[in-house]
Amino acid sequence: MKTKKIGINIFYEACESPIGALYLIFSGKHLAGISFKKPAMKKGEAPLSFKKELRGYFEGKTEQFIQNTVFLDGTEFERQVWITLKDIPYGETRTYKWVAEKIENPKANRAVGQALGRNPIPIVFPCHRVIESDGSMGGYSSGVDIKRRLLEIEYYNILAK
Repeated sequence: MKTKKIGINIFYEACESPIGALYLIFSGKHLAGISFKKPAMKKGEAPLSFKKELRGYFEGKTEQFIQNTVFLDGTEFERQVWITLKDIPYGETRTYKWVAEKIENPKANRAVGQALGRNPIPIVFPCHRVIESDGSMGGYSSGVDIKRRLLEIEYYNILAK
């Protein structure tokens, strides 16, 4: 996965999903964002391979995304947090504390939560899988209802297997 800035040909494509419209943001052939709000940029066409992978995620056929991604923004700390999210298995959850310990910054629970709120590529970098130590949902940049729905989709897809 590339994490350096790529500033060419930034565009979006709208995509319907079980949680509503998603706006897939690309920098060239690299996924750079998933937004729940329409971005102010030109429209384009996302690679068919990614749309197929995203559809597979919602159907329970794709548990790990393999498409190329790029972070156009974010501090080194935020990028560490986002990359660590890939270590959380499909259908499982971890705590903010777990993420902080995983990045070897065990007192950074609150900073982890702030970094998750700025995750530019939710779902692919599954910040919805991070919950509070007491088992409560915690926050989600697009609302706790969407977080809950993503966790339910994963849970029921695993049960269906």
